[in-house]
Amino acid sequence: MKGTLYGLLGERLSHSISPQIHSAIMELSGTKGCYHLFEVERQSLSDAVRGLKALGAAGANVTIPYKSSVMEHMDYISAEAQRIGAVNTIDFSGGMCHGYNTDYYGFEMMLKRAGIEIKGRSFLLLGTGGAAKAVAACLEDFGSSRILAASTNQQKAKETLSGVEIIDYEGIKALGEIDTVVNCTPLGMHPNTESSPLTEELLSKFDSAVDLIYNPRRTLFLTQASKRGLKAIDGLYMLVGQAVKAQEIWNEMKLEQKMVDEVYERVKQLL
Repeated sequence: MKGTLYGLLGERLSHSISPQIHSAIMELSGTKGCYHLFEVERQSLSDAVRGLKALGAAGANVTIPYKSSVMEHMDYISAEAQRIGAVNTIDFSGGMCHGYNTDYYGFEMMLKRAGIEIKGRSFLLLGTGGAAKAVAACLEDFGSSRILAASTNQQKAKETLSGVEIIDYEGIKALGEIDTVVNCTPLGMHPNTESSPLTEELLSKFDSAVDLIYNPRRTLFLTQASKRGLKAIDGLYMLVGQAVKAQEIWNEMKLEQKMVDEVYERVKQLL
């Protein structure tokens, strides 16, 4: 029988709304289960993964700072997670640890809902960390015509983001028009809400601005983008989308779009 225990593995989780998101998904889909937060110290990550498997857990999510280090504890890693170099979802089916990256799918779901085309369109990513790697893989797979990333460490970025044009932030000034800019950095996240990865003037190069941050939902970056007339999208739907994909993996099901939207509407009330 499939287990009903789920949870989130991370270092500091006091502000996480994952339990509420997954509870909403399970309630609306008629899935039984309980979702817990598991704060784990770095040296105990292996024990935590083995412990959840031993307890018969159905699945777990993984967040900062363990998305890469948890990979060495997997029996299987999906193609997208291997490319990204990060696992954020573990499925414990058959007594094995199967690793996936559902951030990839959540990002695509967010753009689709916002009406932002990927195929044939150009994107500039701000930041080159784990989130940017998931975004870049998604954009490449769905047919983006050009993907650039701005980094403060170009050499390191070139090693971690293959197939992406790497520039420094000063280089953004020399760019022609790019369709969409995506903030993959933590700049603007609560409680440091007065910071932004770009100056307002540079935003005029883009048609759309996407921020992976969801708290606050209206970052300074998005406020300035709206002021400049850009379509401005926050990261909350991506957060919901990656959770939905995790539940689909764990329970071998496919949720209808209207159900995903209903989960999103419920989660909006939390922020």
